[in-house]
Amino acid sequence: MGGYSDSEDWKDIVPIPQDDGSPNPLAAIAYTEEYSEAMSYLRAVMGIDEKSDRVLGLTEHIIQMNPAHYTVWLYRADILIELKKDLLQELEWLNTISLKNSKNFQIWHHRQVVMSHIPNIPSNERPFLARVFAKDAKNYHVWSYRQWLVRHFSLWDSELPYVESLLQSDVRNNSAWNHRWFIIFARHTDPEKHSIRNNNADSEVSPETIEKEIEYTKAAISTAPQNQSPWNYLRGILRKQRKGLVPMKAFAEQFADLEKEDEVRSSHALDFLADVYAEEQNKEQSAKALELLARRYDPIRKNYWDYRRSLLGLGQVGA
Repeated sequence: MGGYSDSEDWKDIVPIPQDDGSPNPLAAIAYTEEYSEAMSYLRAVMGIDEKSDRVLGLTEHIIQMNPAHYTVWLYRADILIELKKDLLQELEWLNTISLKNSKNFQIWHHRQVVMSHIPNIPSNERPFLARVFAKDAKNYHVWSYRQWLVRHFSLWDSELPYVESLLQSDVRNNSAWNHRWFIIFARHTDPEKHSIRNNNADSEVSPETIEKEIEYTKAAISTAPQNQSPWNYLRGILRKQRKGLVPMKAFAEQFADLEKEDEVRSSHALDFLADVYAEEQNKEQSAKALELLARRYDPIRKNYWDYRRSLLGLGQVGA
């Protein structure tokens, strides 16, 4: 599409050019002539609130030139709904753009708006998301969109096997760990009233589920002890259980025995044990774990570990 001023289809529209503060703009943006013309016509049709097939085509043209223009996306969504367009066809068109611009928030917001007007999740939607994750397994916008899908279409039961397959492929996929937490602990919350961080919002999660998650996480840690994600996940589960960290002391000591300083297999286990020993009021052991982190196993964060040791109140921390 192009040459609106020469098109018979657009002769009734008087374009509104960009006003950069003429005649002496302080910092004029150097748009291409094609983009400037298209935007001039969009301003004009938005001014009269025209929602038509030609304007839909105009938004497509502008999006192809600038897929980050959120105003165009919003107007396009309004047109689609008002004209009762085939939203499945819109998703197909959106797929190509999404693969080329997968980190563009506006694209995923538009997809959510479109999907919210479709009664059932299309059969090819999750396979398409898998294609996007194959390119970037930690795309925040896509994960946020997927969580919305799960809530909107109540996909809780079918989602857990998927996230387990991701973790089986890459146990270090911290985004997949985050999604697992969402699947397990968010399904009983009301998104309008609760945050999934609210410890009281997931009271319906059974003790059996909690125990199952603990065992799953312990197995993942055993596979890759130096992977921080499952250690964080374990801490979160124990916080939900409200029994403290001490019950996992023997498990953590498998990867960081303070009596065998040369055989520590996980700095995250040392961090975990520092909190376990502090919870037991064994400040000397806690300080020793933190000292090992500062001196040997995570010296890049020496100042942080020294600060943690100072909180134990055992006297001055050495240089």
